[in-house]
Amino acid sequence: MDILDPHDFDTPAGDPRFDAPPLTVASVPVGHVYVRHLAPEGEPGVLRLPDPDPGMPCTPDGAPRCRPVMLDPEWARTARFDLFHLHFGFRCCTTGQLEEFLDVLQRRGKPLVFTVHDLRDRHQESSELLSRQLDVLVPRADALITLTEGAAAEIRKRWDREALVLPHPHVVRLATMALMAEGRARRSPSGPYRIGLHVKSLRANMDPMRVLPTLVETVQDLPDTVLQVNAHRDVFADDAEPRAQELAGYLRELAAARAADVRVHDYLSDRAFVDYLDGLDVSVLPYRFGSHSGWLEACRDVDTTVIAPSCGFYAEQGPVLTYVHDGETFDASSLADAVRAAHRARPSYAASVAERRRQRADIAAAHEELYHRLVEAD
Repeated sequence: MDILDPHDFDTPAGDPRFDAPPLTVASVPVGHVYVRHLAPEGEPGVLRLPDPDPGMPCTPDGAPRCRPVMLDPEWARTARFDLFHLHFGFRCCTTGQLEEFLDVLQRRGKPLVFTVHDLRDRHQESSELLSRQLDVLVPRADALITLTEGAAAEIRKRWDREALVLPHPHVVRLATMALMAEGRARRSPSGPYRIGLHVKSLRANMDPMRVLPTLVETVQDLPDTVLQVNAHRDVFADDAEPRAQELAGYLRELAAARAADVRVHDYLSDRAFVDYLDGLDVSVLPYRFGSHSGWLEACRDVDTTVIAPSCGFYAEQGPVLTYVHDGETFDASSLADAVRAAHRARPSYAASVAERRRQRADIAAAHEELYHRLVEAD
């Protein structure tokens, strides 16, 4: 986990601001890079409890296969913490289980902060379950956070609640960002311009069969340009779902015709993931629905241009090129235009190390201020 490890700096010593015991926060999930990067660099203003069961089985994309221990009402009844902060990881919970858990927090007088990352379930065709879960969590949370103004507006419209808008922090380790930026500044451009599409394990919100033909046709007309398509091995499994089998067949055809650089592999390690993004000039997000993207933020960390769909709130997270794709409408010409614009202009939408460092400090301070306000109000 070195490449994404946030603990880059020593804790300041002798500063009276750090004499008071930190607030103890139970976070779900606690080990996710987003949650880790909510902490200021080296300042122990908030103590986040470790995961009671770090070995709990998860899906390859990090989603728990069962209810996280911290969301168990029995754990919440006896654990020592000042405040609970829920991000994600509750997909396996029924609404009844969530209600029971919230009842425990309420009886104990423990405030709940809920960061609304997703307003649409990325992993399921239907968002019915997530909608029911949000109908439980959003009204009862003591404070809401979300990542963009667009998401805050939807929360206001659906539940008449105000959410504090705080941007997504960096994903790649700051020290790694600095080394990569230095390397890019020193090396001269070499090799073809590389447009990347990663289909991962083909989760429900991905629509590569609609996006890929346009990418193939567009890239063929661009000089010194390669389309690179990455996929996890399970997409090519004999017992894969029909949608994956269709994609696997098409990717085999592209590889045989040398129309794309098709790479099939296991799930990437943190180091390999960052190296992969750094090796692209452009990353195309093939989503037909969704809300926010950590992938987009990692691209900004390593100066890889993002071409994002018009659905969700991706364009509000940071500067991207956009094409029209919202699940119902797909405009192939807008995708082709975005690819050609990236190739022609070679834009740099990178977030600098200094910018990310300032942003992280601001995000951490905003969280600490909110936590203290809620705990002291109790």
